[in-house]
Amino acid sequence: MRLRNIKGAEEFIASSEFVIQTPEDYKGKWHTFFENDYPLHIEIGMGKGKFIHTLAEQNPEVNYIGIELYSSVLYRAIEKRQEKDISNLYFIRMDAKNLLDVFAPGEIQRIYLNFSDPWPKERHAKRRLTSPVFLSLYNEILSTEGVICFKTDNRTLFDYSVETIGETSPWKLKDITYDLHHSEFAQNNIMTEYEEKFSAKGFPIHRLVAYR
Repeated sequence: MRLRNIKGAEEFIASSEFVIQTPEDYKGKWHTFFENDYPLHIEIGMGKGKFIHTLAEQNPEVNYIGIELYSSVLYRAIEKRQEKDISNLYFIRMDAKNLLDVFAPGEIQRIYLNFSDPWPKERHAKRRLTSPVFLSLYNEILSTEGVICFKTDNRTLFDYSVETIGETSPWKLKDITYDLHHSEFAQNNIMTEYEEKFSAKGFPIHRLVAYR
């Protein structure tokens, strides 16, 4: 969910109290940052942040970190955060390939991947957030009972993810649906900006949960 470059976004992000500027300092001790022992959930590639903001408001006893690489969309997420009186949501600007620099083994209880870049060319497959490369990172930082929740409108990416996760040890799949909004999982679903856009056009949304 990339927007056009926003003038001053870099400076805005660097000065925001809601962006963790040196996240490496909290590796293995995120409870000291949040000043509690609540579970820690992250969304990788959060876009403008509608999904994670809603989660944080609905679940005050869970800590949330939204991870986003692109300044233009992180800027919008920070604007939303400034309007909300919530203390359990912060952001990190970083590339997901550096997750192990920021989170210790077993430190995360849940990872959300929503409408990730499909990287359609085969030579870019390792950049997909459900590739074996990233699954190995998630395996490191997730707790024993931790899960990955993945949603997309891209059927090709979803089929790739089902196949790849299913064939990558120690991962297993559950709660797979190719039409989320007409499934048993629709009731508790929180939509992202992309999801609202695509579902309004009649595109089915695909979802799965991965666990060890």
